[in-house]
Amino acid sequence: MKHPVKKSLLILFHFLFWALQFYLVFIAYENLSWNGFSTENGLLHLASFYGIVTNMAVFYVQYSWLNASFFIKKKYILYLIFSILTFIIITGIESYIDYYVIITHRIHIIEQAPVFELVASWVFSNTVLNLMFSIFGFLSRFQLEYVKAEKAKQELLEATHATELKYLKAQLNPHFLFNGINSVYHLIGKNNPLAKNTLLQFSNLLRYQLYDSDTSYITLAKELAYISQYIQIEKIRKGDDITLSYAIAMENGEQSIAPLMLIPFVENAFKHISNFDAASNNIISINIKEAHGILHCLIKNTYDDFKQSTIHGGIGLQNIKRRLTLVYPKRHTLSVTHEEMYCVTLKIEL
Repeated sequence: MKHPVKKSLLILFHFLFWALQFYLVFIAYENLSWNGFSTENGLLHLASFYGIVTNMAVFYVQYSWLNASFFIKKKYILYLIFSILTFIIITGIESYIDYYVIITHRIHIIEQAPVFELVASWVFSNTVLNLMFSIFGFLSRFQLEYVKAEKAKQELLEATHATELKYLKAQLNPHFLFNGINSVYHLIGKNNPLAKNTLLQFSNLLRYQLYDSDTSYITLAKELAYISQYIQIEKIRKGDDITLSYAIAMENGEQSIAPLMLIPFVENAFKHISNFDAASNNIISINIKEAHGILHCLIKNTYDDFKQSTIHGGIGLQNIKRRLTLVYPKRHTLSVTHEEMYCVTLKIEL
């Protein structure tokens, strides 16, 4: 979509540029003389006028036609042929007009110097000036097309990222539902009142994900409250089978964060926790802290050896890595190790 303001500014810039050329020749400079054209005989202004017109011609032939029709479309041979032809024609016409004006007005310089030298001088001067304006026209249009191409590329990239982010968040919803329903399922039959209470909490989490998180960014306080409530549900479900420790702290809860950015790591910690007989061997440690606009997240859990190959394969974990790349490019670091414990270390510059 063309921007009318920017287009008007571009037209204004072109107008002022050429107005300046006319001003310099007709007003600013006085008592000038060039190859028989002078202010005394009144021909310098005439020559300057059609000289600037030919400068404009070679400029806009490049700017409005040759560059856009041939060079940008990579028709380099045609571009070169037409550039040379139009340049020769316009410069030849200007040089012929110089000769015609001098002859018509019987300027004495035609008698003092050989005609060939005069014509060669006019052709050389006209060639240099027209070549300068031709190159200037090419570079001006090339820069304009480059900026337009980069803008289009950036808009396409942003649209692609927005679409991809929307798709990734859509994938998280069924993933969250699966884990949440699975948590309630394990309580049914064991402790029905607790299962009902857990289901109520789960509905609050689901409401957050469906409505509150349906935005690009959300306050850090809301996101961490959501994670705390999720941990409480998992703590109820796992009961005495695990040893859980967690700490969540923040300096500024009004900081913004992309929603549902941390929950996949927390989910995976509970999903892939080891299954030793002794609860003291099944350890989950969650530490989330925000300080000075930087969020630090350290999540560790023990795991069974036979689960190691499946830990990295969850949809949620794959999605969150991609979302981090899209939302926080060059503003996050993520490290995942699995030695004695499976460990996720994440730092985000909010």
